[in-house]
Amino acid sequence: MRYHIRYTAFLICFLSVLSGKAQERDFLNQKLTMYTTAKDSQLRLEKAGEYVFTKADQPLETEISIFVNPSKKYQRFLGVGGAITDASAVVFASLSKEKQQHLIDAYFDPNTGIGYTLLRTTIHSSDFSPESYTYVEEGDADLTTFSIDHDKQYRIPMIKRAMNAAGNNLTFYVSPWSPPAFMKTNGSMLKGGKIKNVFRQNWANYYVRFIKAYEAEGLPIWGLTIQNEPMATQTWESCIYTAEEERDFLKDFLGPTLEKSGLGSKNIVVWDHNRDLMVNRANVIFEDPEASKYAWGTGFHWYETWTGANPLYENVNRVQEAYPDKNLMFTEGCIEKFDATRYQFWPNAERYGEQMINDFNNGTVAWTDWNILLDQNGGPNHVGNFCFAPVHADLQTGELIFTPSYYYIGHFSKFIRPGARRLSTAVSRSVLLSTSFLNEDGSIVTLVMNKTNEEQVFNLRVDNSETHLTIPAHSIQSLMY
Repeated sequence: MRYHIRYTAFLICFLSVLSGKAQERDFLNQKLTMYTTAKDSQLRLEKAGEYVFTKADQPLETEISIFVNPSKKYQRFLGVGGAITDASAVVFASLSKEKQQHLIDAYFDPNTGIGYTLLRTTIHSSDFSPESYTYVEEGDADLTTFSIDHDKQYRIPMIKRAMNAAGNNLTFYVSPWSPPAFMKTNGSMLKGGKIKNVFRQNWANYYVRFIKAYEAEGLPIWGLTIQNEPMATQTWESCIYTAEEERDFLKDFLGPTLEKSGLGSKNIVVWDHNRDLMVNRANVIFEDPEASKYAWGTGFHWYETWTGANPLYENVNRVQEAYPDKNLMFTEGCIEKFDATRYQFWPNAERYGEQMINDFNNGTVAWTDWNILLDQNGGPNHVGNFCFAPVHADLQTGELIFTPSYYYIGHFSKFIRPGARRLSTAVSRSVLLSTSFLNEDGSIVTLVMNKTNEEQVFNLRVDNSETHLTIPAHSIQSLMY
C-alpha cells in the first residue's frame, strides 16, 4: 500500500511536469506583429510589419538587445484609463452626436479605439468643474438634502456611455477634492484647510451616500481614494491630511463606516499624491494593522517634478518592496500649463510613455490619466488651472484634436488587457525603454520606446529565440507575439 501511494504521487508529479512543459511556449518560428507611433510620420498606432523569431545567438556588447523572460512573472495588470470630470462632461455635451460617438469609441472601444478599462471621477467638484458645488445644502451635517442631481445633467450620462462602449468592463473609482466648506477648519472648499474632527463621521457618511447614489444609477464603483493630493494647499478644492490624520480617518471612520453600510468590499486607496512623500505615507498607514486592513494600496501622481527634480520612480519601487501585499495605482497625471500651439508637441507624449514604462516596471498595477477631454482653452476650470488632455475639442469648429499623448497611452491600453502579468524585461542600452506583459489569452506584448533623435536597431530575445527590429527616432512600439 505504501509503495502504491508513493508510485501514485510520483506519477501525478511526473504528469504535472509534462503538462507544464507542454504548456511552455516555443517562440522559434513564431510570428511577431509590430504597431508603431512615430514623430515626423503618419504612423499612429499603425501596423508596421510582421517578423519571425529565429534561433538566438549569443548577444554582443556592440548590439542593443531587449531580453524578455516569460517564466518570470510579476504584478497582475488592472487597467489603463482616464478621468471623466465635470469639465470633460460639459465639453462632451457641447459636441455633435457624431463627434460624441467618435470620442467614446476612440477611448473605450477595444477594437476601433484604445480600449480604456479604468475610469476615475470626482466626488462633487474639483478645479476641473465650471464652479464649486457639493451634494448637500450648506450646514447640512446629517446629509438630509444629499442629491447627485447635479451630476445627472452631464457627468453621469457620459460615464454611462463610456461604460457601455467598454462592454461594462470598466474599473470605476472615485475621489474627493474637499469636504463641504462647513466641515472644514478654513470654512472654504478652496485653499487647503482640514476636516474638523467633529465632522469626520459625517464626512465618512458622505462617501457612502455618494457610492450608493451612483450605484443606484447603474454605475458600479470598484473603489475610492481617501483624498486627492492631501498635502497640497491649492487655490482650488483641497484638504490637508498628515499621514497620521489620514491613517486615523481611515481606521476610525471611513473603513468601519463602509463596512457597516455593506460597502466593505470597496477598495480604498491611500495617499493619491506625488511620488516624493509616498514612502512616508505608506509607512505610517500600512504599519498600523487596524488602518492597513482597510487599505487596498497606494495611489500616486507624477507632479513631484514641480520642484525641478526628476521623477522619483524609485519611491514606487520602495513601497512595492516594503509592502508587496499592497497594490500600486497611478491615479493622476496630465501635461500642465496649456498652450494651444503645442497640441502636437512630441515631448508631451514621451512624458507619458517614459512614466508608464517606469511605473509598471516598478510594480504599478493600474495607470490613470486625468481629464479625457478638454476644450480649446484647456478647460473649463473655475480657477484658471488650464491643462492638456490627450484629446481636445475646439468648440468653435466642433472638431476633435487628438494629441500624440493619446496614441502613446493607447500603446498600453489597447494591447495590455486586464489580468495580464508583467514579465521580466531588460534592455542592454539606455537609449531604449521597455516593459512586457503576458495577456490571459497567451499573447505577449513588449512595449519599446525610443526618445533619441536616431532610429535604433535592436534584437528582441525571448527565451532562446530572437528577432531583429528597428524603431524610428522619437517613437513607441507595441510588439505582439
